[in-house]
Amino acid sequence: QVQLVESGGGLVQAGGSLRLSCAASGRTLGSYVVGWFRQAPGKEEREFVAAMSYTDRFTYYDDSVKGRFAISRGNAKDTVYLQMNSLKPEDTAIYYCAAAAGGIGVRPYEYDYWGQGTQVTVSS
Repeated sequence: QVQLVESGGGLVQAGGSLRLSCAASGRTLGSYVVGWFRQAPGKEEREFVAAMSYTDRFTYYDDSVKGRFAISRGNAKDTVYLQMNSLKPEDTAIYYCAAAAGGIGVRPYEYDYWGQGTQVTVSS
């Protein structure tokens, strides 16, 4: 069993940066695919943001964040980060980290463990 806790959200002006963290307990994330999803206000579904393979060799990004966001994993393999630069008001959402025991995916149902989310608000 893996427990995930996100932190680092907050209020930032457009063009600013935030770094989200996702701390794992129960097990390290070394053997899991890790991903970030977000749920914008008024939307029912979580949308894919970024993911990293368990080997860290492969990363995937939604087109809307490509070149602005970067996913990474800590050396101890128990923390995942999402560096967010050049933030836009449309990035406003609750951000969730997730872990998957299977292959890398972009759908929420492909992930087995979820954190509780952290709010990111970008003002114009």
